[in-house]
Amino acid sequence: MDAIAVIPVKSLESAKSRLGLGPAARAGVCAAMLEEVLGAVMSSSVSSAVVVTRDARAAAIASAAGAQAIDDPLESGVNDAVALADGVASGHAMSLVVPQDIPLVSARDIDAILRLAPRRGSLVVPSSRLDGTNALVRTPPCAHATHYDEDSHRIHVTAARRAGLRSTVALVRGIMLDVDTRADLDLVAAQPDKPDLGARVRAALAAGD
Repeated sequence: MDAIAVIPVKSLESAKSRLGLGPAARAGVCAAMLEEVLGAVMSSSVSSAVVVTRDARAAAIASAAGAQAIDDPLESGVNDAVALADGVASGHAMSLVVPQDIPLVSARDIDAILRLAPRRGSLVVPSSRLDGTNALVRTPPCAHATHYDEDSHRIHVTAARRAGLRSTVALVRGIMLDVDTRADLDLVAAQPDKPDLGARVRAALAAGD
C-alpha cells in the first residue's frame, strides 16, 4: 500500500512531563514506546515511515527500525513537525500520522484503518478521552492542514469536510489509549499481550530511580 507513516517525536527527556518521572526515566519510557510504535508501523502495510525529531536517540531508533529521520530543529509543535514531513509524504497516495505514545497499537490496527480510510478525504481515530487525534489518515497526504492540541479530533473532521472531502471516524482500542498519566503507563506495563513492552517500561522506570 502506498502509504507513508509520520511519527512526530518530542525530545525524549522533556516529553511526558505529566508522568511525574525524572528526565532519565521519561526518556527511557518514551524510547520504549517509540520502539513499540515503530515496530507496529514497520510490520504493517505502509510503504515507508518518517520520524520527525531533533532528539539523537529517537533518530537512532528510527534508523534502526528502517524509518527515515527528519530533523526538527525548532521543535515548535506537532503541526509544524507534520508540515516538515509533508514534503516527503506528498510523493505517496496517503499519509498516516501517529504519535509515539500509543504503544498498544498493532500492525493489524494500522492496516485496518488504512483500509477504512476514504479514497479522498481523511480518517480520524480519537483518543480514549474523545478529544485528541491518535491517528490521522489523509488521502492525499496534504488533503488538509493538521490541528493538533486544539480539540483536534473534532477539528480534523471539520477540516476535511470544509475542504469538500469525506471524513471518517474509527474507534480502535489499540490506538485510542495514549500514555498521558502514570495510570496509563501502569496499564501499558501490565498488558499480558505485550510482555516485552511491559518489561522495557519497568526497566526504564528502574533505571531512572
